[in-house]
Amino acid sequence: MVNKLSKADKKIAYDAKLCQLLDDYSQILIVAADNVGSTQLQNIRQGLRGDSVVLMGKNTMMKRSVRIHSEKTGNKAFLNLIPLLQGNVGLIFTKGDLKEVSEEVAKYKVGAPARVGLVAPIDVVVPPGNTGLDPSQTSFFQVLNIPTKINKGTVEIITPVELIKKGEKVGSSEAALLAKLGIRPFSYGLVVLSAYDNGSVFSPEVLDLTEDDLVVKFAAGVSMIASLSLATSYPTLAAAPHMFINAYKNVLAVAVATAYSYPEAEKVKEFLEDPSKFAFAAAPVTAAASSGAPAAAKEEEKKEEPAEESDDDMGFGSQPLNTVIFGECYSFIVMSVKFDDQRGV
Repeated sequence: MVNKLSKADKKIAYDAKLCQLLDDYSQILIVAADNVGSTQLQNIRQGLRGDSVVLMGKNTMMKRSVRIHSEKTGNKAFLNLIPLLQGNVGLIFTKGDLKEVSEEVAKYKVGAPARVGLVAPIDVVVPPGNTGLDPSQTSFFQVLNIPTKINKGTVEIITPVELIKKGEKVGSSEAALLAKLGIRPFSYGLVVLSAYDNGSVFSPEVLDLTEDDLVVKFAAGVSMIASLSLATSYPTLAAAPHMFINAYKNVLAVAVATAYSYPEAEKVKEFLEDPSKFAFAAAPVTAAASSGAPAAAKEEEKKEEPAEESDDDMGFGSQPLNTVIFGECYSFIVMSVKFDDQRGV
């Protein structure tokens, strides 16, 4: 005869197994196991076999084992698991990708009937159509205020009816009607509540984030840091470019308003005095083409086109492209400052 283990021996074996898993795995999924049967749980274990281990147990035993193991090893990160062990939960230890394991767990959901007293996890809507029930069954529909009609000797539901709302308890009439219609409205399986990775605990929604989502969130964070730095005049790497630009705007405004000058300011002053000097001279070319110089036009056509466009071809003269662009930016900044001065801002 095989001797059965006592309760004390079972607790010792369970504690040893949990501690060994904590040592071997650094990633854990905390899952809710409400309304999950033993057969369904066995199928999940088989589906995850290879790089994941599913461990169920009483919360008090798991908390005690985690706490004692943390004290023995000195690894305080394990203590982050204790607040998560609430309700009917289990642990999935894995060495694979957390997102892939979470998606694999979600595949093992099975349909379940609406039992009396069960809290509905979703809204239950009865679709319109022929129910296949004989007219003697209309009492169920009348109790639930479901509009019906008799069509070819069977009961037919006229319009879709929201039978049970999410969060409500299933009544006896609702359960009986759904059973007669053969509707299994609910599906149950292991639901990931939290994820543990090397001491860090986070929501399962984090697993669904893509690289684009991370870039957007990072850009938003940088923008907030730059705004805060500018508002408090505290220099940071994110705000440095804006601070330099703002400082140069102030220097340029002072140079325009006073006799102080430097080469870039001279260009801005010259532009403000006579903007027409910076207009692109395209009129002479048009006039020459229309005045009648066919020979010259033919000679121009015979000339080879340059391999690359230069700054002259783009209408910027002999000045480098970046100098002209910055000159135009400076002009816009100074005109904005002067306009503000005129308004008394």
